[in-house]
Amino acid sequence: MTDGDEQPPGRTTDGDEHRPAVDAVDAVDKASAADVVAANVSANACADDTRAETARAADAGADSAEVDAAVDTIAPAPAPAPAPAPDPVPMAHVGEPTRAVRKRRRWPLWTALGLALGLVAGAVPGVLLRGPAPDAAGRSAAKGDPGTAAQRRLGERMLALLDRQATALVGADRAGFLAIAEPAARPALSRRYAALRALRVTVWRPAADGVPEAADGQPGQWRQTITVGYCFVAPDCAPSTVELDARWRLVGEEPRLTALEPSGTDPAGVRPWQANDLAVTVGKRVVVATTTAQRSKLPGLLAQAEAAARVADRYAVGDARPDRYLVYYAGKTEWRRWYGGGRPKWTAGYAVGVGGGRHDVVLNAQTVTPDGVDDLLRHELTHAASLPDRGYADRADWWLVEGLAEYAGADGQPVHRYEGLTEVRDLLRGGWSGRLEAVAPEADASDSRVGGAYGVGYLAVRHLVDRYGEQRMLDFYRAVVHERRSPAQAADEVLGDPWSMLHDECVAYVRAVVG
Repeated sequence: MTDGDEQPPGRTTDGDEHRPAVDAVDAVDKASAADVVAANVSANACADDTRAETARAADAGADSAEVDAAVDTIAPAPAPAPAPAPDPVPMAHVGEPTRAVRKRRRWPLWTALGLALGLVAGAVPGVLLRGPAPDAAGRSAAKGDPGTAAQRRLGERMLALLDRQATALVGADRAGFLAIAEPAARPALSRRYAALRALRVTVWRPAADGVPEAADGQPGQWRQTITVGYCFVAPDCAPSTVELDARWRLVGEEPRLTALEPSGTDPAGVRPWQANDLAVTVGKRVVVATTTAQRSKLPGLLAQAEAAARVADRYAVGDARPDRYLVYYAGKTEWRRWYGGGRPKWTAGYAVGVGGGRHDVVLNAQTVTPDGVDDLLRHELTHAASLPDRGYADRADWWLVEGLAEYAGADGQPVHRYEGLTEVRDLLRGGWSGRLEAVAPEADASDSRVGGAYGVGYLAVRHLVDRYGEQRMLDFYRAVVHERRSPAQAADEVLGDPWSMLHDECVAYVRAVVG
């Protein structure tokens, strides 16, 4: 979009569902105020039984209200020391463009935390490759040497304590959660407890990744890597997973927890609830969280995210739509820290796989504009709804993955109002080969080149929808992205037409739209 062009006006949905205007990020939209209940909880609420009862009651009623927006605030926590960056690993990470007011939009290509398919870091969106969430039964030392009998017995005692702590966390028993820890560790653990309770943790299932190891040069000190399966709000979800470093001190033969820290080997990096105090609001389909400094944005963001979720739900691919979408709104410092940081400066948002078929969404408060938040949310929540747990296998499918998210982000607007047409035209004139499988930009591509690539994806998917309808397009998407069939095989089996013909039709449609 060129400088000075008018932005499309805000849109509302039909019937009694309200979609706030796009400038509602900075204020509570009056029309949605009746749906948004913002109950401030004091910074020390996690310390008393009243808070625990309130959290349990809210958990039970989250599904009954149209938008249940109880906002939980947590006392400030010091930022943890940054963990060393892990080696790149295959994972999914897809972004969406900044919508600059009255300026051509800038496109985040990806916000990858690692490699996909062994390509250059950040060169391709992919998803975090993770196995099933840890099970509470049958756990053993799965990594490396199983250790001595004494190490195994010590590990069993440590895991039993962590299980006790998990029961206390889910049961809103703060004292029980802290009981296994030494006094010096309790302030940090109190803040962790408050963050997880604010997010309405319903499952917290620790499993040991190996036997504990003695800390070098620190007699009586032990370290243990654990993997935790966790759920928020929904009690029966397929758990996401996080790796943690547990540190212990032996008092006689009894282990005492001295720290529970982010693991430097976790592919997804530091989660927001590990790094910051959070203000949280919970709706019918979306949980939105941010720092306490940004808490005033929550009611408006929740109303917009709920509207976006209703769109994204239509593009769920797989057995079921997400039980909840989780959206984090990141300030400047948090944007650099959460999930590993390191994104291009023009990135407005991304979705990152965290296991259990779930993708967390992060928005950049520094670059998201009021005019862009609605389609940004639709785009990213559609990724969360449509991407497989283990990501997509081929860089050549980039156009289809991003094209579907862009199609959802456009939300049925006429093609001529799509903001990226200028960049698409520039891309066609700038030497693109005309092959969809080759349209994904390189890591150092210009903003215009990236924007043009997203636009090509959008127009190609739009043509498939116009020709076959949304459901058959989604069936094609599922065959290619989830079942990892080639486009040629998928087109023949799902659409009943040869891919060579459809590919050329899509490219011809792109050229016809931009002239």
